[in-house]
Amino acid sequence: MTKHNAPPEPEAIDLERPTGEIEAPVKLESEIETLKREKQELLDRVARMQAEFDNARKRAVREQQDYRDYAITDAIAPLLPILDSLDRALHFENATASDLRAGVELIQKQLLDALGKLGVRRIGAHGELFDPHHHQAIEMVETTDAPDQHVFEELQPGYKLKDRLLRPAMVRVASNPK
Repeated sequence: MTKHNAPPEPEAIDLERPTGEIEAPVKLESEIETLKREKQELLDRVARMQAEFDNARKRAVREQQDYRDYAITDAIAPLLPILDSLDRALHFENATASDLRAGVELIQKQLLDALGKLGVRRIGAHGELFDPHHHQAIEMVETTDAPDQHVFEELQPGYKLKDRLLRPAMVRVASNPK
């Protein structure tokens, strides 16, 4: 046989010391240390995030409680000048009946204005067609002075807060036989 057709000689292998024997444990230990470090960093991040979440939750609960405790502030503040007017009226000693009436009318206007700023308005009733959603009929009055099923007399005004009925108007309703 010729040398050209012969298979190549195998490399000599040292059976006593396989390749990478020393390098593999060092590499594994390094990877283990890296993984341990990453695990600890992740646990720290999770703990910080959990603490941040708990703090945010506690802050939200505290803000909700403050809102509940002080939400009425916006409703009370406009009423304080009315209270002041009532105090002044009580200390006014030489008032005539017309002075007292004018003072009460002024205080009523102040109160209606303050309620209006909060979204409260009176329900018009006198002369209106009876509406069971806004009026509470106390009595049917037979009369020709008002059209049938219209409010003949308003005994107590009704009020709405924006679109919600706070109190229906108490009314007498005309029953017109014509």
